[in-house]
Amino acid sequence: MYLQHFGLSQFPFTLTPNTEFFFGLAPHVEALQVLQTAIETGEGFIKVTGEVGTGKTLVCRKLLSDLPTQYYCAYLPNPYLTPVELRWAVANELKVDAPGDTNQQQLTLLIQKRLMELHQKGYHVILVLDEAQSLPDDSIEALRLFTNLETESSKLLQVVLFGQQELDERLSTAKFRQLRQRITFSYHLRPLSWDEVQAYMLHRLKVAGYQGNNLFTEADVKFLAKAARGIPRLVNILAHKSLLLCFGEGAKQVSIKHCRGAVIDTEDVELQSVVSNRYKWGWLLALLVAIAAVVSGIQQDCCSDLLARMRDLI
Repeated sequence: MYLQHFGLSQFPFTLTPNTEFFFGLAPHVEALQVLQTAIETGEGFIKVTGEVGTGKTLVCRKLLSDLPTQYYCAYLPNPYLTPVELRWAVANELKVDAPGDTNQQQLTLLIQKRLMELHQKGYHVILVLDEAQSLPDDSIEALRLFTNLETESSKLLQVVLFGQQELDERLSTAKFRQLRQRITFSYHLRPLSWDEVQAYMLHRLKVAGYQGNNLFTEADVKFLAKAARGIPRLVNILAHKSLLLCFGEGAKQVSIKHCRGAVIDTEDVELQSVVSNRYKWGWLLALLVAIAAVVSGIQQDCCSDLLARMRDLI
């Protein structure tokens, strides 16, 4: 697409949580500091929550990649599991040698034995669950019971939960009060301010190999940050589409009209007071023309001319 046009070695605004693009923004650094401090205590549950797209999975992967060698980590990226499936998943992560016909009581004993072996070897075992809001109620209780496994002086397993805000709502109910009391540390990831969005975008462009003048003006960034409500995932989507529209015109710098077009073409953004109906329908038509041009193999110069004519009509 636009890599060669902007002198990039890779796409800067992908949705995959890539730790290569990790940037020390305040909420993400604070979350990691809370996690590292909590893990050092070795007890209880740790919980990190946040709105969809605020960077929970990226923080999770950064934590896993930075853990010292004395930590043994079991990672469950999709915990939508029954209690039976959860026990088998934990056993698999801990490399427990269990026959297929092992019953649940025997499996729990084998897990406890494996945890004792790791403890005696000097390992601190952590169970990390991403998307923890998906855990069924019975599995949450099974998870709590795992933390009952302990020696006389320390827990054999510490649990770290990453989840959306729905996790907080579920844990606030009376049925989970026992688990709630075991949450020793928690952190809520907030959205980014506009200047944090600016630093975030510049960093990702630099990592992707960009070396030219600023592609996005301060006004562009403020516009995109407001539309995205400071949510990094939406910032990535809007920035990527803005670059696509810029490339489609053959321009070397993004303009506010490209940003408007990106906002109009994106779900779950803040449109009120950001884009007028005049721009909305005009840019939708322009985008359709651009897509049709690409599909039919029209050259970039012709595509740019079509876009220019559309803008004259807006």
